Amino acid sequence: NCIAGYNGVQIPVADQLRFYDEWGGPETAPHMAVAWAWAFDTPYKWVKQIASYFGGTRCGAVISWPARIKDKGGIRNQFHHVIDVVPTILEAAGIAAPEQVDGIKQAPIEGVSMVYTFDNPTAATRHTTQYFELAGERGIYHEGWFANTKVGIAPWQSNPGVKLPNPLEYPWELYDLTKDWTQFEDVAAKYPDKLKELQALFVEEARKYNVFPLDNRGFERILLPRPSGSPGLTEFIYTAPGSIALGAMPPYVGRSFTITADIDVPKGGAEGMIMTEGGRFDGWGLYLLRGKPVFTYNLVDIERFRWEGAQALAPGTHPVVFDFTYDGPGIAKGGTGVLTVDGREVARRTIPQTTPVLEALDEGCDIGYDTRTGVDDRDYQVPFTFTGKINKVTFKPWLPQFTPEQAKRAAEMRARGQD
Repeated sequence: NCIAGYNGVQIPVADQLRFYDEWGGPETAPHMAVAWAWAFDTPYKWVKQIASYFGGTRCGAVISWPARIKDKGGIRNQFHHVIDVVPTILEAAGIAAPEQVDGIKQAPIEGVSMVYTFDNPTAATRHTTQYFELAGERGIYHEGWFANTKVGIAPWQSNPGVKLPNPLEYPWELYDLTKDWTQFEDVAAKYPDKLKELQALFVEEARKYNVFPLDNRGFERILLPRPSGSPGLTEFIYTAPGSIALGAMPPYVGRSFTITADIDVPKGGAEGMIMTEGGRFDGWGLYLLRGKPVFTYNLVDIERFRWEGAQALAPGTHPVVFDFTYDGPGIAKGGTGVLTVDGREVARRTIPQTTPVLEALDEGCDIGYDTRTGVDDRDYQVPFTFTGKINKVTFKPWLPQFTPEQAKRAAEMRARGQD
């Protein structure tokens, strides 16, 4: 389960091998091992999420335009970046970049069109400078040279509680890409002035493109407030049926929350999904199963915690509420959930741990049914459409709590990162 790995949960190899015959199937979400990822990046150094080395950033690109590009299978070696794709498409289509969209002034499109390489394979590159930065690891390309920081902390080591190095103290390296395109020989000691020149250029580019403050936190950083499709909302009200995309889902990790569902049960009873986030590999669901109210919390597919009422709901209107109180501040704490119907408690349970930082990456939020995968295949199969009527569902997420140490570190990062 890659979601477990992203949350810093290490599953022993022996436990993984129990599902060896199912690897790659719909009931697994395996992730490539670091050693294999590194091997596949040969001859470059390091892996994805490392902005310092081409093993983490360099990828092949294929452009096909038979009416224009005549040397089928030809190779271009000019330096370019993913930000050059849009300018290339615009020039090829003969379209100017819009100055406004829906009345909103647009920021300039950064990047350089690659069309000039279509007819001249040996043309000098027009993309002469490019910065790279991710979680404090950084590099700068300029006219055939590349300066970069050594890796301060590997992505898989940045777990909660790990002491992180100061990103401003990372040592730098220098490479002459015209002679050493795999970053094999560090020539920083041989060309100290060139290194200083590129370090200063990185600061200039970083200020220009709002890279500062540098922040090398991994898991903690994910929980911090950020732009989303639901900015500033403290209450989410939904009607059924409906689905909410990842960027607009109500947050539940590292905090308390309350779900209140106003439902109508017809004669003969009802069952089905009321509201769910995530699915087989992480998430939760509030539903009726054979008429009984159930809340299931799926902890990264390692353990499922369950609340279930003893009685099926009678026909009529019922408020079904699940209220979860988080044992914060801090990451991956437990908490107590209380399931009530008509204001009467029907189930209570305290769990020792919750999802540390990262929700499901490929499943959104559903109201009135469940898309993609279910939170517990033993209970139901998707779409598990609700057979009663959902008048509305209200989700209230309470703000996450942070330890004094986390708050102090955030303040320090903001202060020192401005330089």
